[in-house]
Amino acid sequence: MNKLTPRRIWLAPALLLFLSLTLHAAEELMPVSQVKAGMKGKGRTVFLGNTIEEFDVEILGVLNNISPKRHVILARLSHPVIDKAGNIQGMSGSPVYIDGKLVGAVAYSIGNFTKETIAGITPIADMMDVQEKKGERSSLPPRYPLQKELSLDDMMAMNQAVFQPQASLYADGRTITPLSIPLVLRGFSNNTYGKARDFFSRLGFHAVLGGGSGQSTDTVPVSHAGLRGGDPVGVQLVRGDVEVSALGTVTYVDGNKVLAFGHPMFNLGSVDYAMTRASVMAVVPSMASSFKLGNTAEVVGRITQDRSFGVYGELGERPRFIPMNISMIGARGQIRDYKVFLCDDNIITPAMTNMVVASLLSAEERALGNLTIRFTGDIFLENGQSINLEDLYTGIYDSAVSGLSNLLAAAVFYLTNNEFADLSIFRIDLKIQVTEEIRFAYLERVWLDKYEARSGERILIRVFYRNHRGETSVKDVPFATPNLPSGSQVYLAIGDARSMQSIEMSQYRNAQFVP
Repeated sequence: MNKLTPRRIWLAPALLLFLSLTLHAAEELMPVSQVKAGMKGKGRTVFLGNTIEEFDVEILGVLNNISPKRHVILARLSHPVIDKAGNIQGMSGSPVYIDGKLVGAVAYSIGNFTKETIAGITPIADMMDVQEKKGERSSLPPRYPLQKELSLDDMMAMNQAVFQPQASLYADGRTITPLSIPLVLRGFSNNTYGKARDFFSRLGFHAVLGGGSGQSTDTVPVSHAGLRGGDPVGVQLVRGDVEVSALGTVTYVDGNKVLAFGHPMFNLGSVDYAMTRASVMAVVPSMASSFKLGNTAEVVGRITQDRSFGVYGELGERPRFIPMNISMIGARGQIRDYKVFLCDDNIITPAMTNMVVASLLSAEERALGNLTIRFTGDIFLENGQSINLEDLYTGIYDSAVSGLSNLLAAAVFYLTNNEFADLSIFRIDLKIQVTEEIRFAYLERVWLDKYEARSGERILIRVFYRNHRGETSVKDVPFATPNLPSGSQVYLAIGDARSMQSIEMSQYRNAQFVP
């Protein structure tokens, strides 16, 4: 009995110490009902590097019910950098404190070309609700008729139901708009950057060419580094030799739980994106829209919610990426291997696939002139199945590059957005060969060595064609007749891919279905 007494004496202080540390881990919060005009407080953000600085905040009042049960706190912000730049893109999520209590996150700009920096603050109570949300990830049933290729404009139109509410938040003429999110693009060619910028600008992003981790490894390690309120944070959609990352600010950290932004990114609900550390290289002041120019760093966790009041993630959690391996043989015979990791998202990943492939092709080859791209690709699924793709694109530069990138985007979209099975992509492997010339021919006539044959007998098909230079060629193609009863008739169709697809379409009762 005496031996057990010391254990009881030492266990109690240890338990009390643990409870004390747990209770003090979370910050004290101030509900919006206690926020009054005239209150003064401090905000926290990073203007350079990773050093958190404080800025002055003066509460002007509360805009109640700007949408159902939604309030925005109006405040005047002041700091030497803010006084020069105004509202700064990338400050989304910067925490605001009054009397040491967390009030909310800087998230909105008020008006255009204002003489003072007036910002909208999302109440912290609204942001806390984000972490409680759960649900399936967003997806869309495909629209008919199905398309062999999907450009960025096609995907914007197809996803109109998803993207329109987000785009409307940034519509011209609105007095209160979410701060645009700086989107760091690394590894993009000038041509592809322009298309990506136009695509993302319609969703409230400010795309800038920047730097990042620059890592191209076989896996994506997750760092155990932490984050603090006011730290810059990246939300990464693509990683590796090409990178796409959104830049914002951490609002609140409780253990491994992180809230940021104070407004939506895409507003897609349940998501699976990488959460990274980030740093700020400079604040670029502009009369139109000042922004933070930054770099992303190591992955520290996983963003799982993208909602109206912000994004939520957990430190230490591993995001799911789709590895894409690209082996490219250039026009001069050089071989380059690229590796990127795509976010796993039914809506966003097809667009990222389009941008990545187009950018790597654009960076590798000349931007003008004739081009022929021959490729084979395999898309491996989590269920063990795989899809093989093979095609050839020829023509002027932009036509050939767009053809390939649009085809791959369509394949990814229709695999992950279908009405028949819930499919997940495991890996994508591509082999691409480029030559700087046009390679196409006109089919002129076809000759058969016999028009009657026994079942299974081989016949010879002779194809006569003329290339774009007017040179004629002949190609012999052996063909084994199918095993059919005597007297059967076989119709043999010979043509280019588009013509053959039209013939196949006509065989289906539903004219809108494209095999």
